[in-house]
Amino acid sequence: MMSPRRKERLVALIVMAVVLFTPPLLLVAERIGPGALPLYVFLAWGGVIALAGWLLEGRRGE
Repeated sequence: MMSPRRKERLVALIVMAVVLFTPPLLLVAERIGPGALPLYVFLAWGGVIALAGWLLEGRRGE
């Protein structure tokens, strides 16, 4: 069973992912320059996946 602290962190991760992929931030990344939007999406998506893996991996003792 997951601890309440882990659930809070996963909810925060979901909120962060939603904010990262909202249209205003995507438009800002698009206006920076050519090729910035794919780079931003790649890095943001990779960061979300890395954080999810780190949060869900847990400790070895659990």
